[in-house]
Amino acid sequence: MNSSELTNIVKSLASELNFDLCNITSAEPFSADRDIAIERIQSGKMAGLPWFNESRVVRGTDPSILLQGARSIISVGINYYQSRDTNSQNKAMGKVAVYAWGKDYHRVVKKRMKLLVDNITKILGNNFNARWYIDDGPMLDRSVARRSGIGWIGKNTNLLSPELGSWVFLGQIITDLDLEIDLPLKKHCGTCTRCIEQCPTNAITDPYTIDNSRCISHLTIENRGPIPTELRDAIGEWVFGCDICQDVCPVNTKSQLSREPLFKVNSRQSLDLINILTMSEEEFREEFSGTPIMRSKYHGMQRNACVVLGNIGSPDSIPALTYALKSDSPIVRGHSAWALGKIGGQRSELALIGQLSIETDPEVIEELQSAVSHITG
Repeated sequence: MNSSELTNIVKSLASELNFDLCNITSAEPFSADRDIAIERIQSGKMAGLPWFNESRVVRGTDPSILLQGARSIISVGINYYQSRDTNSQNKAMGKVAVYAWGKDYHRVVKKRMKLLVDNITKILGNNFNARWYIDDGPMLDRSVARRSGIGWIGKNTNLLSPELGSWVFLGQIITDLDLEIDLPLKKHCGTCTRCIEQCPTNAITDPYTIDNSRCISHLTIENRGPIPTELRDAIGEWVFGCDICQDVCPVNTKSQLSREPLFKVNSRQSLDLINILTMSEEEFREEFSGTPIMRSKYHGMQRNACVVLGNIGSPDSIPALTYALKSDSPIVRGHSAWALGKIGGQRSELALIGQLSIETDPEVIEELQSAVSHITG
């Protein structure tokens, strides 16, 4: 079987497994992407992601380090786009990024990539060497997808597919098979700067450059500390992740609904914030096990809920925020204080003063004092 025939079989098998995109690139090093990633680390743009270090980048941009004898990379993509319901009558709801509405994509896509490898093995009648990743390893997934011709890198640093826009989960299978490579696309974003202009935290500092420490997705998911005070207003109603730079992208006007059933669980497109603040950690695990929401962890989601409730500004949330003042997490207590200060009113002031009389954590005390001052003027 020659490389052209084998490549056609690989792409056909990928389609049968509901991969929407499948292209091939070589296993040559990604030298330019390596240099760009290292520069971002050294300039502090990846702050808050200690695991994304120079050693990881060097490994992830040289496929031969990850798989001895690597010759080709199968680049796959699955569309996850769903339309958002904007008719909710509950005011105490927080927005969730579309990618988190369904099952955890890491499990779904990685299992399917293994099936693809197994099916190729059956066709060949013998084993071949392969390793596969879906942003859970060192490979730079967007770099692989770009070089394989699946799409181009947008100014918001997302990969943009001509067919599916940026609503795509990307996977990579490094293999020692000799496959025919696809060429990179020559498309680009032209003069469009909508994503840069619409980012509420100004996280896209320049075209193709994101300051991770200002990105709402990072602040509400990977961030384990407090959300900077100066960015809390800009979080708006996003309790988990953010889709703004994708929503405004003209390429995404062509987006098609995902055909993958496991990504169609729309009950999580927004979350009841009062419920998040009042549920136990065990209830949280039961509710969100097997979903991307778990990445923020229990106290992280409560922190986020406090910020969004503060931004919504409804006095109806004061009891839940007062309850959160008693959390065993200083971060949750501090952010609930901020939210109560923003909502204001006598009930908020009394709750803050009461907690201030017994609080021992210096940072929470500072949040409480600031919140009281905000109310009293």
